[in-house]
Amino acid sequence: MVIVTGGAGFIGANIVKGLNERGVRDVLVVDDLEKADKFKNLVDCEIGDYLDKRDFVDWLQQSGRRKLKAVFHEGACSDTMEHNGAYMMQNNFEYSKELLHYCQDRKVPFLYASSAAVYGAGKIFREARAHESPLNVYGYSKFLFDQYVRRLWPKRRAQIAGFRYFNVYGDREQHKGRMASVAFHQFNQFLEQGKVKLFEGCDGYGHGEQRRDFISVEDVVAINLYFLDHSKKSGIFNVGTGRSQPFNDIAVAVVNSLRQTEGKPALSLDAMRQQELIAYIPFPDALRGKYQSFTQADVSALRKAGYKKSFLTVEEGVGRYVRQLLQRQGRPNLKR
Repeated sequence: MVIVTGGAGFIGANIVKGLNERGVRDVLVVDDLEKADKFKNLVDCEIGDYLDKRDFVDWLQQSGRRKLKAVFHEGACSDTMEHNGAYMMQNNFEYSKELLHYCQDRKVPFLYASSAAVYGAGKIFREARAHESPLNVYGYSKFLFDQYVRRLWPKRRAQIAGFRYFNVYGDREQHKGRMASVAFHQFNQFLEQGKVKLFEGCDGYGHGEQRRDFISVEDVVAINLYFLDHSKKSGIFNVGTGRSQPFNDIAVAVVNSLRQTEGKPALSLDAMRQQELIAYIPFPDALRGKYQSFTQADVSALRKAGYKKSFLTVEEGVGRYVRQLLQRQGRPNLKR
């Protein structure tokens, strides 16, 4: 059996689907379906069982020595705007510690979601304490668990692999609301309003020029499964592409992908601005001082661990994602 916590969520459900594509169906999904829409992420997946996250710890204690192949721990509160620190620490730190020790006691590989939020406003994104200074309590909860894991390294009895996800976009994120990717929001904006929206400049960046390392969830799943296949490899790894691109690139990719389905030619950023297909809105006061205007993963540790596959570019990944979104809406193209 493989356990996927947060298995009805964005990355978790994609991991479940990736396991299915390998023929693995004995998957225990652990999640919280109080927000019921997440069930849609699992409709085309095959799972062995489902368990509410509130019952999971008791299940672990009663499961004895049940044979487990691995635990993918994707369950967490990922809302960077959440201000309830006690709630965040219980979900992302205490709960994670309990699961980590369960896996270590039974020598079960433990692959977990960390976050690029641990780096805060820094300019060097390398897996080292000197570069880690989170800007919000979400980032701090992930940082603190990484620190806890590091202290455990000398005594570990089984694989521990932590993945610092950068800006992930892709299929099965429709339930995330405001925390869904920019690509998802812009897809819907363009269909509803005929234009997409980006933040005006901040921190010395021009309009839409804040830069992030955008990575397709397809690549994220491939990395998780690589470490499942190589259970001797442990560590904390950046999961990004190593390329930093402006938010404007996402907007251009979304608009041109949708235009392509209508049989229209691609446009440059300047042409989109002139035709008012891109609008810039004031930068929110609530995000000032808590926002990463630049991220770019140093992927040297990931490469040193043997992961050699190339990553989808924004243009490739967003194009594929737009087609998936259209298919899920029952319209493979927008041609009239």
